[in-house]
Amino acid sequence: MYQMTEAEWKFAEIIWRKEPVGSGELVRLCQSEFGWKKSTTYTFIKKLCEQGIFQSENAIVTSLIDREKYLQEQGEEFVEKTFEGSLPKMIAAFMERKRLTRAQIEEIEKMIEDYKSEVE
Repeated sequence: MYQMTEAEWKFAEIIWRKEPVGSGELVRLCQSEFGWKKSTTYTFIKKLCEQGIFQSENAIVTSLIDREKYLQEQGEEFVEKTFEGSLPKMIAAFMERKRLTRAQIEEIEKMIEDYKSEVE
């Protein structure tokens, strides 16, 4: 999956928040929020449409991949590339540098218990 730049991510967030959104409205929002020119906004629309994340039909931009699915795919790709697909390795690496709070531990335990219930 395509890894967005920081600017593309901020742009994508606008689309996900406002969709369906007209390209003219996107131009106004991006000019206001980022100081972009019309051509810059259209370049971003074109690029992210080519990547299969959004589509633009009749000057209306909508997502082909919603925000949550994009984040899931990015997370899975990160774990695959960085930790050989091992979620336990990723968690172990994280815990070496940062202590989890009791609430975080309980939340993770609940997620695992819920997952176990679904699998059984």
